[in-house]
Amino acid sequence: MDALCGSGELGSKFWDSNLSVHTENPDLTPCFQNSLLAWVPCIYLWVALPCYLLYLRHHCRGYIILSHLSKLKTVLGVLLWCVSWADLFYSFHGLVHGRAPAPVFFVTPLVVGVTMLLATLLIQYERLQGVQSSGVLIIFWFLCVVCAIVPFRSKILLAKAEGEISDPFRFTTFYIHFALVLSALILACFREKPPFFSAKNVDPNPYPETSAGFLSRLFFWWFTKMAIYGYRHPLEEKDLWSLKEEDRSQMVVQQLLEAWRKQEKQTARHKASAAPGKNSSGEDEVLLGAQPRPRKPSFLKALLATFGSSFLLSACFKLIQDLLSFINPQLLSILIRFISNPMAPSWWGFLVAGLMFLCSMMQSLILQHYYHYIFVTGLKFRTGIMGVIYRKALVITNSVKRASTVGEIVNLMSVDAQRFMDLAPFLNLLWSAPLQIILAIYFLWQNLGPSVLAGVAFMVLLIPLNGAVAVKMRAFQVKQMKLKDSRIKLMSEILNGIKVLKLYAWEPSFLKQVEGIRQGELQLLRTAAYLHTTTTFTWMCSPFLVTLITLWVYVYVDPNNVLDAEKAFVSVSLFNILRLPLNMLPQLISNLTQASVSLKRIQQFLSQEELDSQSVERKTISPGYAITIHSGTFTWAQDLPPTLHSLDIQVPKGALVAVVGPVGCGKSSLVSALLGEMEKLEGKVHMKGSVAYVPQQAWIQNCTLQENVLFGQALNPKRYQQTLEACALLADLEMLPGGDQTEIGEKGINLSGGQRQRVSLARAVYSDADIFLLDDPLSAVDSHVAKHIFDHVIGPEGVLAGKTRVLVTHGISFLPQTDFIIVLADGQVSEMGPYPALLQRNGSFANFLCNYAPDEDQGHLEDSWTALEGAEDKEALLIEDTLSNHTDLTDNDPVTYVVQKQFMRQLSALSSDGEGQGRPVPRRHLGPSEKVQVTEAKADGALTQEEKAAIGTVELSVFWDYAKAVGLCTTLAICLLYVGQSAAAIGANVWLSAWTNDAMADSRQNNTSLRLGVYAALGILQGLLVMLAAMAMAAGGIQAARVLHQALLHNKIRSPQSFFDTTPSGRILNRFSKDIYVIDEVLAPVILMLLNSFFNAISTLVVIVASTPLFTVVILPLAVLYTLVQRFYAATSRQLKRLESVSRSPIYSHFSETVTGASVIRAYNRSRDFEIISDTKVDANQRSCYPYIISNRWLSIGVEFVGNCVVLFAALFAVIGRSSLNPGLVGLSVSYSLQVTFALNWMIRMMSDLESNIVAVERVKEYSKTETEAPWVVEGSRPPEGWPPLGEVEFRNYSARYRPGLDLVLRDLSLHVHGGEKVGIVGRTGAGKSSMTLCLFRILEAAKGEIRIDGLNVADIGLHDLRSQLTIIPQDPILFSGTLRMNLDPFGSYSEEDIWRALELSHLHTFVSSQPAGLEFQCSEGGENLSVGQRQLVCLARALLRKSRILVLDEATAAIDLETDNLIQATIRTQFDTCTVLTIAHRLNTIMDYTRVLVLDKGVVAEFDSPANLIAARGIFYGMARDAGLA
Repeated sequence: MDALCGSGELGSKFWDSNLSVHTENPDLTPCFQNSLLAWVPCIYLWVALPCYLLYLRHHCRGYIILSHLSKLKTVLGVLLWCVSWADLFYSFHGLVHGRAPAPVFFVTPLVVGVTMLLATLLIQYERLQGVQSSGVLIIFWFLCVVCAIVPFRSKILLAKAEGEISDPFRFTTFYIHFALVLSALILACFREKPPFFSAKNVDPNPYPETSAGFLSRLFFWWFTKMAIYGYRHPLEEKDLWSLKEEDRSQMVVQQLLEAWRKQEKQTARHKASAAPGKNSSGEDEVLLGAQPRPRKPSFLKALLATFGSSFLLSACFKLIQDLLSFINPQLLSILIRFISNPMAPSWWGFLVAGLMFLCSMMQSLILQHYYHYIFVTGLKFRTGIMGVIYRKALVITNSVKRASTVGEIVNLMSVDAQRFMDLAPFLNLLWSAPLQIILAIYFLWQNLGPSVLAGVAFMVLLIPLNGAVAVKMRAFQVKQMKLKDSRIKLMSEILNGIKVLKLYAWEPSFLKQVEGIRQGELQLLRTAAYLHTTTTFTWMCSPFLVTLITLWVYVYVDPNNVLDAEKAFVSVSLFNILRLPLNMLPQLISNLTQASVSLKRIQQFLSQEELDSQSVERKTISPGYAITIHSGTFTWAQDLPPTLHSLDIQVPKGALVAVVGPVGCGKSSLVSALLGEMEKLEGKVHMKGSVAYVPQQAWIQNCTLQENVLFGQALNPKRYQQTLEACALLADLEMLPGGDQTEIGEKGINLSGGQRQRVSLARAVYSDADIFLLDDPLSAVDSHVAKHIFDHVIGPEGVLAGKTRVLVTHGISFLPQTDFIIVLADGQVSEMGPYPALLQRNGSFANFLCNYAPDEDQGHLEDSWTALEGAEDKEALLIEDTLSNHTDLTDNDPVTYVVQKQFMRQLSALSSDGEGQGRPVPRRHLGPSEKVQVTEAKADGALTQEEKAAIGTVELSVFWDYAKAVGLCTTLAICLLYVGQSAAAIGANVWLSAWTNDAMADSRQNNTSLRLGVYAALGILQGLLVMLAAMAMAAGGIQAARVLHQALLHNKIRSPQSFFDTTPSGRILNRFSKDIYVIDEVLAPVILMLLNSFFNAISTLVVIVASTPLFTVVILPLAVLYTLVQRFYAATSRQLKRLESVSRSPIYSHFSETVTGASVIRAYNRSRDFEIISDTKVDANQRSCYPYIISNRWLSIGVEFVGNCVVLFAALFAVIGRSSLNPGLVGLSVSYSLQVTFALNWMIRMMSDLESNIVAVERVKEYSKTETEAPWVVEGSRPPEGWPPLGEVEFRNYSARYRPGLDLVLRDLSLHVHGGEKVGIVGRTGAGKSSMTLCLFRILEAAKGEIRIDGLNVADIGLHDLRSQLTIIPQDPILFSGTLRMNLDPFGSYSEEDIWRALELSHLHTFVSSQPAGLEFQCSEGGENLSVGQRQLVCLARALLRKSRILVLDEATAAIDLETDNLIQATIRTQFDTCTVLTIAHRLNTIMDYTRVLVLDKGVVAEFDSPANLIAARGIFYGMARDAGLA
């Protein structure tokens, strides 16, 4: 280098340490300034160029129009090039005139000139490629300016010293160059307009990052706008940005799907190539070991292929950050040495302080960008996996679906996909943790020699200890999960059957069950919490103990080892770095194991068999036919015997074909076979034309009624109106508050069974397909409705006349009107032909008709239309998707939607088609994705009020509520313990600093044992105090959990029925699952961590202020900045988190809906549409995830800036006050300040976490304070023993309404029923039949008037005293999971004989005694493992056990078969002959022999007399009887 500058006028050396280092006024040699310093920016640009050009070629975003800014930048570049050439020509000019300039004067201008030209060209190339702000050039100009600052200063100093300017030309060009470079830097910071054809023009709310400038992206400033907006107004869905193209589900899922398909193809090829080798001799096989395991397509490889590149990029960031983190301890040691050396020039100290700040800032920026990358990748993981699983769920075979419940499949999407997202941030630790550990040990070894190993060994020993505790905790967690599962399941059953519990007065028994489970759960929680305190103890004390052990070994190994400040505090800061990876390892391992389990489950699911789309030939068919089956044999699963065999069926175009047969003969299976849902073993199926399908159990989507009918087709008003009319839906629309815009709840819960079936039918009719497959659409509706539907829709005169219709039915009355009939028996066609032909044949069909059309009704065949079968037996159960209600409640996502198979809850009166239906939900007009908004419950009765996403900050009262639940003394104790702990920690470190200062006095240390002893004592004390605090917190947290759950449970069990009518059970269940989980397991640890980081930060500030009092000046501005960032962040991130959780549930509920309705979706050929809907819902959720990730990065940059300023000022003030400070104090204050960033960052995080989690307390409190019903027992007025003796019921001017603000359902009802009378209650839908019985039980309280039973006003006694003396057989037989005995007698108050006698009378004796368990027979949830008829008989048995004087019979509609119905009627006539019986009748023939009949109309008594008189009077009753063919 010297040769470059040596000769000629410059004549200087390249480096001179006397000039540059050992001086109070440093400077660089002219040679250095003109060579290396000037070349640095150029070298940077040339090195970065190739990669950058490659990047630009692949990322063209459209060109940017030439703007004034761009012109100006270009002009500056050209000018700079001219200035460089001027310098070069000046050197040549000197050469010509005999002066010999140093070679450097030729080289540097040439290099700089060419580089400036390059930069100018780059500006234009970037513009053509659509780059709005160039990071590469900003860094280049920045380097140019920084490198020009040194000569800038030198030239002025030199001129001042010499009194004249030695080289005026170069002096001038240099300052022009400096001005131009500075201007270029400033201009580069402004960004260009967006590219010409960019998305900005179409997108209302584009993702700001894409158009943000380089600096804005570097510091995440582009988020600030949202932070401020979110602080001023609570964020809503519409404020969120659109997603970038590459982050949308469609892109991500497509990439992952392609990668997975590739894997599958490779596996298939591998299998194909392995197949021929099978016939190799046995000998080879023995030699080669067994056959190689069959290769499975690897989902992991697919993930890597899709997301590998973004991982590599994040790994580069992580590597740089890891290396940077070790620079600060080195700088700290230089700083301490500087303080110890009074002779050192003071600029060294300032330089070190500046470098510390610079290094910390670099580290912060790189770390935040690393996190940004990795979290976004994690989010893409989740998106991709969700999409792939969704697409697979649409094509899996029924056998696969049967093997796993809907709950489990939804779990793959909710839990397993989430696990991958949670794993992403830990993945790089696999290589980064070992690297950090090795580097830390290396530096420590340099510092303290081999004694480091003692500390490291201790740390390593802690890992298995922590691991063991973690394993133990895991075991507790699994046990507690099981308990929680059973508690939620029980709660969900209680909520589903709450009405039955109230009617039977059974609440106390179930209350006891829940409290029993909860007791066990809290017991486990308590043990786990105390275990957790041990980990807290080790986590708090480990850094301290490690330091202690290391120093102790160091001091005692060799008497010459002197502990000075540099050694002590540099080691402390290195141990702090070491502590993080060591603590992360156990977490990494547990996350990895969880993710590997999830990976296996996902891979297994994706490898499952898919439906064969070719099993039904859709293109060709014999002419004249619409459906043909040739010798078809079908099964539900390969391992099951065939359900249908050797079928030969031809259906002509436009024919109406009925399929009949006994229960379980394969009628529904036949329809499924036509749809291609079954596995075809042999034969051919042809079906030409589009298909519409009405399943046996109507599948209703959670959207408006109109959307359910249109099912993705465009609205044609005329056809739509015609459809509604034909399907008898117009009357229902009038009853629904929003007409056809009424939102139908999940699984159609706010429609009655008949309405659901008709909506399902309307969907088929509207689709206007060629072939209609109708699987028993008439069984769920009343007989007159069935007749209407047959005449107007299905029959020869119906809307569908001329289409091909296959109708599975049990209604005999319609058979004469069909074209021909297929009679199935045991999966084969036993007879086939038109109705008259079959009757004459006298085969099985004729017998079948005779059995079910008894003689007296022969004339009215069509009116005795009844269901021939109640329950689906085994066969049919296979068809239905066995839905599970047990969804694994896993750590991350305590299930929000417990998938329920039951009709979540009949939303109101127990009745037939829509009678007294609570009013359903009016449609909320929403954007494409669900928005949580506050809908007022209007008087017209919006059924469910929208759940409100709370807005704004959490009130202090909530914290106060929680503190009271924990116990105020406990709360105070915890705070005091933490104060003590901080004091002990500061004490220990101050003691260490004093100890290191001993070394200064003389180079030996005395009384080492005393120093070590006190240090150890303080440290152990600190650990103990933390442990005590943690234990107190654990005890308090459990206490709070107990108190809050108990209050919630007791209030909910006592809530009036109207509360359950207006609140979806999912929402109440959410309180019991998600919110109670948060209170149980999340709140206490969050509070502990918050206290921890808070006291950490405070003690840091205390130490820094104590050692450098000047620091107080800076505290205020920093605190203000910190609070500002915190306030903006908290408001925005809280709302983002709420939006995220609100938009997450629709994804899963839509998914579970899809899984349930997959066969319908496939039949209508709408799979693609549903994939798009799912993608849209996932994207809606992502739109709040992305800003949430960015908000954390934005926060960290702000907070770390504050933390880095603390480091800067601690170091700076130490340098300024070096004369009065000793190295021990400096080491203490700076090593403390290096930790402060972490504490500050963590503190805000925990504050926000606490705020979003304390909401659980608020929500639980809200539901613990709702109004309750009347007391169960009124001590002062209990009815006399043996009441009621006669069973007289009297209504006096009685009026009632469902809820305040609604119309009266009963108006001035006055009637008197004598003891022992049998009264039938009839009336049209909505006349108030069910309401009347509800009033008797005081489910509805009187608006005015009273009810007297045997002269006693029922309003004066307790609810349980009343309800336990009445008996009801409800319309929906609801059973609870548990033994049969518990279902009959939950309080255990009857003897074994009584129960068996009741079973005998209710005709269940044979069934129960045939069960091995007898009375202990386990009923599944909702009694799913009993048929509907058997459940009805169980309800009869309950009534027989009670044997009270008054029996209310709410007659079941067509859901029940004739036999069961006759059994029940007969039993009631014999067993309850002395009792008063009130029957709500749907079938008049059951009440024709009653004493009197009450006809209700619109809530008033229309007629009340004996049946014979009423028929003679020719009033309303006569009309009804005539319709039913009884008059």
